[in-house]
Amino acid sequence: MESNKVEFLGSQGVKLSARIDEPDQGVTKGAALFAHCFTCSKNLRAVGRISRTLTEHGMGVLRFDFTGLGESEGDFADTNFSSNIDDLQAAAEYMDQEWSTPRMLIGHSLGGAAVLQAAHRIASVEAVATIGAPCNPKHVAHLLVDKKDEIEKKGEARVKLAGRVFTIKKQFLDDLKEQAMNKIIKNLDKALLIFHSPVDKTVGIDNAAHIYKLAKHPKSFISLDDADHLLTNEEDAHYVGSVTAAWVDRYL
Repeated sequence: MESNKVEFLGSQGVKLSARIDEPDQGVTKGAALFAHCFTCSKNLRAVGRISRTLTEHGMGVLRFDFTGLGESEGDFADTNFSSNIDDLQAAAEYMDQEWSTPRMLIGHSLGGAAVLQAAHRIASVEAVATIGAPCNPKHVAHLLVDKKDEIEKKGEARVKLAGRVFTIKKQFLDDLKEQAMNKIIKNLDKALLIFHSPVDKTVGIDNAAHIYKLAKHPKSFISLDDADHLLTNEEDAHYVGSVTAAWVDRYL
């Protein structure tokens, strides 16, 4: 596998850091665009492991850091769920122009909700996979509940998430309220693969049930048994990658 670092302009006009993972023999089964979880980065171990497994099956993967996260430029405080979708569209355009047209979207956690939305804007995409995704991005608001009043009154607050401190502005919460996910899922019109663990303590499995119920066929659900939300067990990440590669054979 070759893994090369690249940059492209995101939705806010700043450089976003990305990595292209490509099989040694080149992309033979189509390229996928990967969206990481809330406040995570493309370098999360699970993301790298899933990507590596996909390349072993002939797929290419572009994984990138959303604006203001990881190695990307920009201010996280000025981003929201809508800007994440815009960043995904910018990434897809970069892939189409500079590398390989994206035919699949993969999203972890909030990134899963984002790819469900972005799929409607990226015509080349034929399949979507979500991993531990919430059925509505408003789900992340529960992580901010202790600071919600301060955000509403002062317009922003400093919030500790996953051991790091981020500035969250009122516009972030307002944007979450405006997302019409049920309609988006019902009208997805792409093959859908849903991964979720029944013991996920961050995003409950009822979210997967809701997405599955709303989506039209072709759709598939894969239980991740005893996996945690971040897929810290290496075997779980490799399983997601290998099952995705086998499943998507039918649609690409």
